[in-house]
Amino acid sequence: MNFTDLLGSLVQNGISKSGRSRVTRALEGTTGGSLDDLIGGLGQMMGGSGSGSSGLGGMLGDVFSGAGSSKTASLGGLGALAGALLGGGGKATRGAIGGGSLAMLASLAFKALQSAGKKKAEPPRALFEPQTDEDRKGIEEDASIIVKAMINAAKADGQIDEKEVEKIIGKLDDDGLTPEEKQFFMEETRKPVDLNGIIASVGTREDLAAQVYAASLLAIEVDTVAEQNYLDGLSSGLGLPEQSVVYIKSTLGLMSA
Repeated sequence: MNFTDLLGSLVQNGISKSGRSRVTRALEGTTGGSLDDLIGGLGQMMGGSGSGSSGLGGMLGDVFSGAGSSKTASLGGLGALAGALLGGGGKATRGAIGGGSLAMLASLAFKALQSAGKKKAEPPRALFEPQTDEDRKGIEEDASIIVKAMINAAKADGQIDEKEVEKIIGKLDDDGLTPEEKQFFMEETRKPVDLNGIIASVGTREDLAAQVYAASLLAIEVDTVAEQNYLDGLSSGLGLPEQSVVYIKSTLGLMSA
């Protein structure tokens, strides 16, 4: 089973009604922060000079040139994700969209930590092309934690009912959901909410904590007290700085939440 592929399907198709539009807003830069902004800054933060281009393609070029000689930036998937959500990108593979989804979350996490004054934050591994089997395994483990966090967040105000599960699976089926992925998704939705388990799975990695929080915002409407309490407990349990939480919410258009 490939969790990166499943993550891409969840981000592209959305668990919550607003999930897809939140990613779209970030890609288009129509909220307080934008993916263009955070990618544009990544080049400088990772050692590049940045070209100042306002387009997504130009920003990606900055990051590629600024990733350093020892590692190759892995942000090309962002173009696939943007094309899938905004149009004009042609038909992209699930793997490309999954990689783009991870890169988006990793970029957002990195910039969110930088906004909190953590200038020496380690760039998330999803920003780089894996060089070894260990690298690939690590990225896939991150994807599995993020996917589980998204499904867990979707249950914050109670179990997802079977009708809603079937609706989500219907959208995922159109994207090439495998039988194994379908079984996993259904089993996870039937489990009770386990906030402490999600927090424990992240450990002490701040970059993964920020990615998990951002992904959870894509899976939840944040229109009930239970959902807001869940998010508050998640950010607190993960130890995220308030400035990072604000940056993530702003970029995804949730500052009013």
